[in-house]
Amino acid sequence: MHTDHPHPILVADDSSVFRKLMEITLSPQYRLIFAKTGQEAVELFSQHAPALVIVDWIMPDRTGIEICKHIRSHSQGSYTYIIILTAKAEKDSVVAGLRAGADDYLTKPFHNDELLARVGVGFRNIGLHQEIAAKNLLLEELALTDALTGLPNRRAIEDWAKRQLCAAARYRFSFWVVAADLDHFKTVNDTYGHEAGDTVLKTFSQILKANSRSSDICGRIGGEEFLSVFTHASKQNAQLVVERIRAALEETRFVFDGRNLAVTATFGLAGVEGPNLPPFGEIVARADAALYSAKRHGRNRVEIADSESS
Repeated sequence: MHTDHPHPILVADDSSVFRKLMEITLSPQYRLIFAKTGQEAVELFSQHAPALVIVDWIMPDRTGIEICKHIRSHSQGSYTYIIILTAKAEKDSVVAGLRAGADDYLTKPFHNDELLARVGVGFRNIGLHQEIAAKNLLLEELALTDALTGLPNRRAIEDWAKRQLCAAARYRFSFWVVAADLDHFKTVNDTYGHEAGDTVLKTFSQILKANSRSSDICGRIGGEEFLSVFTHASKQNAQLVVERIRAALEETRFVFDGRNLAVTATFGLAGVEGPNLPPFGEIVARADAALYSAKRHGRNRVEIADSESS
């Protein structure tokens, strides 16, 4: 039996004759899994998640229609292409099968070349579904990612943070928001050009990422503004983390047009803890207020908003 094809085909037919015909016709090109009953077909579908299913209309315990409906209601992730086999040539039977979720049908006795052709069409459809799913996933990732830095964008941070905030309220763990802004960034762009500015943004993004746990999130929310969210940290530890990020950027030297340049950033930190927490936007506003206060007090510093617990 051929085993190289990446997608198995589940063949459900109680007739040993037709199962053998399927094997002779399809096994040189495809990997086959056989079921003799409807229940066995349902179990094998659950175990192997085949891309394509060929199911007989009349089975000893379940009809092909019932199996179709089961597959459509239990399919997860990738699309399953279903071909119903029927000895009935009546149109109403075919229509009933298609309504139940079948993609195609084949009337017994079938011609070997027709079976191969219909299976080929099935796999082409499966390929198209997979391409569309991959493109949709890419579009979703792009919608949640800052194109320049590769970090999550504002929408991604908000989606993640709102879920984490609910958990923080339920399980009473600390929740911290860090607002960061690069100091005098416009001067970098005006003096050295936007390519230099992009280099600074990418470098700061790498510093943020390197100092963030995999369970936390950091991202760029626009221009030279960044936002980080982390949990399960004391006020002292939260301040240490942000101070480490601030110092790492300050110690980094950029060389543009043969000149050394130091870039700094200012940070505002706001934390909450307790069962009744404010909306995420309010915590961000408090972190922003701390950031602007730090800017007024000289930049390149970390300022913490008054703690809030409930």
